[in-house]
Parts: sequence; structure tokens; C-alpha cells
Amino acid sequence: MDSIQTIGSPLMWGGFIAFVFAMLALDLGVFHRKAHAISFKEAGAWSAVWVSLALTFNAVLWWRYGSGPGMEFLTGYLIEKSLSVDNIFVFVVIFSALKIPALYQHRVLFWGILSALVLRAAMIFAGVAMLERFHWLIYVFGAFLILTGVKLFIQRNAEEHPEDGWLMRTARRVIPSTPKFDGQHFLTVENGRKLATPLLMALLLVEASDVLFALDSIPAIFAVTRDPFIVFTSNIFAILGLRSLFFLMAGAMEKFTYLKVGLSGVLIFVGAKMALVDVVHLSPAVSLGVIALVLGSSIVASLVKARHTPPHEPQAPAPDAKLPSVTKA
Repeated sequence: MDSIQTIGSPLMWGGFIAFVFAMLALDLGVFHRKAHAISFKEAGAWSAVWVSLALTFNAVLWWRYGSGPGMEFLTGYLIEKSLSVDNIFVFVVIFSALKIPALYQHRVLFWGILSALVLRAAMIFAGVAMLERFHWLIYVFGAFLILTGVKLFIQRNAEEHPEDGWLMRTARRVIPSTPKFDGQHFLTVENGRKLATPLLMALLLVEASDVLFALDSIPAIFAVTRDPFIVFTSNIFAILGLRSLFFLMAGAMEKFTYLKVGLSGVLIFVGAKMALVDVVHLSPAVSLGVIALVLGSSIVASLVKARHTPPHEPQAPAPDAKLPSVTKA
């Protein structure tokens, strides 16, 4: 097996991991020590912080190692950031279906993303090692991404129901649970029994959905680079900004009508790039341009449609129809 080529020295790996844990500790221990609903302004500020940190890191790579690694990181970050938006669609459904109060959503996402960091690190190293040893796997990954992109396009308007999936049904059978909340605790005690609260069930679904999305996003970045340090850092920066991006976009997801079309286009493009790697070679700059164009077009088209679509007005009830009773929560 050939040695894996990487710009990451042990000092860089250690420094980056220490930085990640320091930021997470600052996030949970200082800024979000007390549970509170994340406002749009706060989410916007944190999103700006995470994007600025990623771009600063990218600038350092560009200055220290040249345009090659710099462009690879930027392209990989854009891919991971865009594909992480698809997670937000699912997170919105999970929190809505399980009736998770906005007060506790940040806590669920924090612990879900923390576990995702470990899982993705393991998947990245395994993927790099497999591609170095078995070159033909790159064609398998490429075909898988193309099929995933086509499936996402076909099912772009399908409703998600993760709360009714096999994972939640199995968890409810195996893990004793209660529909009652106990503050921000994942476990509670009722009648002497330790039970899982809806927060723990939401956490399980968040972690499971992230693993499924990682099966798409990690192979996608291998179309750009196989340097494990660049793959890992671009992945982590995208994940770290996912929570703030969720609170920034959750209330306006219905406006991005064509976003899933753009995401499917990105998956098909990077899948084709992988499948044809021995035939067609595209520079990182071209790949970055294509991905930015596809995503930008889908976002602009979505916003234009939302602007020209009149707001939905509820139909007036028939004269003899009975009005539904309203129960206060």
C-alpha cells in the first residue's frame, strides 16, 4: 500500500483538534451554558463566526502550502457546507415531529454534532485507506454518488418522516422512554425507573441522520482531494457551523424550493468526476466554479420564485361548516 500523502503534520493535527474542543467548550460552557431559544440574530452572528474561521484557516493553508491545497479545502468546504443543508431539512422534521421546544434544540444538536465529529473522523480515515489500497473503489463511490443525486432529485418533494422509521421504532422497543420532558435532561426517573425523554430520542435520530448523510458527503469530497487533513478539516468546519445554520435557516426552509435540485446536481457532478477520474481531469478551480454555479443558481431561482409566489391564504369555511376547536398548549 502506498503511503498516504498529506500536508498535515502531527503538530497540525493536534493543534486543530485542540482548537475544535476549545471552541466546543466555549460554546457549551460559556455562551450556551443556560438553555435558551436561539434568536435569528444570534444564529446569524455565530454563522458569521464559523464561516470566518473556516475562511481564515483556508487563507493560512493557501499562504503556507500554495493554491493547490488552498483550492482543495475551499472546494471541499463548499461541498460539505452545501450538503449539510440537507441535514437541516431532516432536523426540522425531527424537532417538529417530536415536539422538541426551541429552548432545548441547541443542546440536542450540540451533542449530536459532537458524536458526529468522532464518527466522521473514523469514516474519513477508513475511506482514505481503502482508496489508497483499492483504486477501483473510486468508481464505486462515483456511481453511488450519481445514484444518490438522481434519487434526491426524484424524491425532492417527498415528505420526511424519520420519527416513524425503523430506527425510532426499534429504539422505543429497546429503550424505556416517556413522552414527558424533564427540563434539558436526556434521562429522567418515573416511579423508580430511569427513562429516556424525547430529547434522547431526538438525539438518536439526529446522530443516525448525520451518519446517513456522511455516506454521501465524505465520498463527495474524495472527488476533490484524498489528503485526510484537508478532508477532515473541511468536514469539521462545515459540521461546526451546522447548528447556527440550522437556527438561521429553519424558519425559511420552505423558501428554498430548488435547493434540493442544486444539491442533487452537486452529487451527480462530483460522482461523475470520480467515475471518470482516469479519463477526464478537472482542476480544483473548475470544480469549485461548477459547484458554486449549480448551488448559486438553485438558491437564486428559489428566492425569485418565493418573491413572486403570493402568500397562501386560508380558504373561508363553508357557511354550515363547524369551526375546529382550539386547544391551548
